[in-house]
This record gives sequence, structure tokens and C-alpha cells, in this order.
Amino acid sequence: VHPEESGGGSVQPGGSLILSCVASGYNFGSYCMGWFRQAPGKDREGVAVLNSDDSTMYADAVEGRFTISKGNAGKTLFLHMHSLEPEDTAMYYCALGVVSVTRQQCLLGYGMDYWGEGTLVNVSY
Repeated sequence: VHPEESGGGSVQPGGSLILSCVASGYNFGSYCMGWFRQAPGKDREGVAVLNSDDSTMYADAVEGRFTISKGNAGKTLFLHMHSLEPEDTAMYYCALGVVSVTRQQCLLGYGMDYWGEGTLVNVSY
């Protein structure tokens, strides 16, 4: 299973982007799935997760601005990002879980065995 992200790019502050993640051979929705990011010189952090019961959890920094969701066909994971800020600049990774965890554990990366190579988001003037 190799998640593939797309949708990154360069936007001005206040702009929007939609990230997508697809992965063949993985049953979307069976376990927790999420988006993580790593900014230059910083540790990787959880951004948003979607658990198998369709509950979600967001990092405080993105709450109210980002939305995680599955596609109608259940084969794509999205991250809708609005009101982007320079602090959102990072490499964004899609991660897919393989065991049952809580949303809190998921946001910390527990149980995430499949990781994509990332898509770069740059927010600047």
C-alpha cells in the first residue's frame, strides 16, 4: 500500500487548497486515516484525522480552517484547507492506519503504518 498525495502548491495567505490521497489495496474507512505535516526545522505533527467511526479530530492550529473527509466512493482522503497562513507552510503527508486507535492516538501517529511521500504546501506573498 503506497498512499499518493496531490494538490499541494503555492498560495497567498488567505487562500485555499485541497489535498487528496489515494491508495490502492487499502480499505478506506477500516481504520483511522489522517494528514500530518512537517515544516522545515520542526518535528512532524498531526493535522487532522478521520477515524473508522467517521469522527474527526484536528490540531488546534487548524481547527475551523481545515476539514478532513472521504470521497463519496470511499477511495480518496481529502484535506480542505482554507484561510491558509504562512505558518501552514510544510510538507503534508497522508497516513493510513492498520489498527484500531482513538482519535487522540491517531493524531499522534499511533498505528499509522502507511505513509505517502508528501505534497508541499507553501503559503507566502
